[in-house]
Amino acid sequence: MTASLEIDGVYTAYDKADVLQGVSLAVRPGSITCLLGSNGSGKTTLVRSILGLTPARAGHIVLDGVDITRLPTHKIITTGIACIPEGRRVFPKLTVEENLRVGAYQERSDKVMLTRMAEIFQMFPRLAERRAQLAGTMSGGEQAMVSIGRGLMRAPKLLVIDEPSLGLSPRLVQENFNIIREINERGITVLLVEQNVRQTLAISHFGFVLSKGRVATKGAPAELAAREEVRAAYFG
Repeated sequence: MTASLEIDGVYTAYDKADVLQGVSLAVRPGSITCLLGSNGSGKTTLVRSILGLTPARAGHIVLDGVDITRLPTHKIITTGIACIPEGRRVFPKLTVEENLRVGAYQERSDKVMLTRMAEIFQMFPRLAERRAQLAGTMSGGEQAMVSIGRGLMRAPKLLVIDEPSLGLSPRLVQENFNIIREINERGITVLLVEQNVRQTLAISHFGFVLSKGRVATKGAPAELAAREEVRAAYFG
């Protein structure tokens, strides 16, 4: 089952200063939709607003026809959203398997949990080999796999992935983006929040560019790559 996300006229403030200023965008079901922007553009604030961590002061965020704008975070998660946070943020003193189990803490059936874990171990054989290893002792690339696996344990309809290339070598970045494409091919809608424009546009179906808290431009990947303002900002 896939999800659609509609964000309409969202304003989000820290103290009294609006960081997001009337942001509107749509994530189509079954797609990889990317949100591009430099540091300080408002990308992470928008992720926090979707998850209810920094609630929007105005506008609407709608998942599959349900307005989630004012819901608390724990209720938003139950609607079918999972987030892979910036910087991976594994539980360092828990094993790989324990980290994955945390991702499915709302799942009451042990059989379902074990089935999902087996699917993740099939996707990430390295994690299967190291299921008893403490996540904090793993490499950055392996921790990225743990973080993605933990998000998938929730069997989400919409997966929000925040800066998956952050701090990884070019080889691991490519590996991560291949995994994101594979996740989408399995039927999960993805909102990909990134600065790595080339890799992101290569796997996305549609994109939005955020600048100073507003949507500066939007379009299909080829259109965005051809636009002068995007080329000037990201391609040099």
